Amino acid sequence: MINYSFSLYDLEYFLLILTRVSCFVFIAPFFSLQNTPNRVKIGVSFFTSMLLYQTLTPAPAVEYSTVLEYAVIIIKEAVAGLLLGFGATVCSTIVSFAGSIADMETGLSMMTLMDPATRDSSSITGVFYQYTLMMMLVATGMYRYLFGALADSFILIPVNGAVFDGSSLLNSMVEFLTDYVVIGFRIVLPIFCVMLLLNTVLGILVKVSPQMNMFAVGIQLKILVGLSVLFFTTVMLPSTAEFIFQEMKQMMLSFVEGMS
Repeated sequence: MINYSFSLYDLEYFLLILTRVSCFVFIAPFFSLQNTPNRVKIGVSFFTSMLLYQTLTPAPAVEYSTVLEYAVIIIKEAVAGLLLGFGATVCSTIVSFAGSIADMETGLSMMTLMDPATRDSSSITGVFYQYTLMMMLVATGMYRYLFGALADSFILIPVNGAVFDGSSLLNSMVEFLTDYVVIGFRIVLPIFCVMLLLNTVLGILVKVSPQMNMFAVGIQLKILVGLSVLFFTTVMLPSTAEFIFQEMKQMMLSFVEGMS
């Protein structure tokens, strides 16, 4: 006969684990997509918490005496989970930044579309890069690393063991913002260089034949050349995704160090 009995302390400890895991799933890339059903998110959070609870048993002592102190511990676990998920999610926005620059150079920035994953207006190239990154995240097994990092966080940052170092977290964000711009421009560099050459050629043609309407011709050429370069640079996307995944790992590690 299976014994399902458990103490009140075990339930409270499990709820603390569930708080960190559910906050991570709520904001982590791929799992936090708006088109993912909430029941799937709840199920993933619950069963992951069950596995982690079995792994962390026997549970270490979590000392508190009042309900208010327990609420403070819950807030600390929620913030820890949100920071871990945010460290991975903020890296995935690099491709949206690169897509916005690419559309601005090719003339597609005047047209936006509603992204069903984020329910926000995004550029065409940005959505293309974003879905490619999500596909690479699943194909390369990066989602397993995200959950592995979440599980390891309970060893480095035990329940009620998070100590938030504001200066360390701020330095991590400042360093990331530098890499954010650098990686974004590296992704869009082929399109940027080709558009620069095309603008130079159009400027020369304006001087050679002033009677030609370069404004109408230039818009069509920019779109055609931009889409062609985007097509030929598709082979670079796997290496770009790997570069962003390395940044995700570094960012999550920096946040863990800032909370441990």
